[in-house]
Amino acid sequence: MIGRAQPRRLKLVLTDEPMAICRLGPGDPPPAWATGGRWWSMTRTGDELSIVCSEATVPQEVAASRGWRLLRFEGPLPLDQTGILASVTAPLAAARVSLFAVATYDTDYVLVPGAQRHAAIAALEAAGHSISAGL
Repeated sequence: MIGRAQPRRLKLVLTDEPMAICRLGPGDPPPAWATGGRWWSMTRTGDELSIVCSEATVPQEVAASRGWRLLRFEGPLPLDQTGILASVTAPLAAARVSLFAVATYDTDYVLVPGAQRHAAIAALEAAGHSISAGL
């Protein structure tokens, strides 16, 4: 008989700073304003320059979805482990909470809309994860 995998229990930290997810053109240079906060991430593709950064640093005229909150997975997390992100995205999807995921070498991050943060926390805690307040 094949045993069932134990559900993954993670520690996540919810940051206080409102974040924005921005879209610039594919040829736009990385803007200085994007790196003004404590946390930021940029990804360039052939279609866009996507930036996640502190909402406070984003100029009003920039195309952005604002008011997101950042959940950091306590890490480092081994790159060869499977199911880490799924253990968070599944309960959020079941609770109908939107998300935007970003990963680094050491860990993962999930952004949730600020208006849905309480529903996100409730769903994640019900799934066995622990959430603490962070920077």
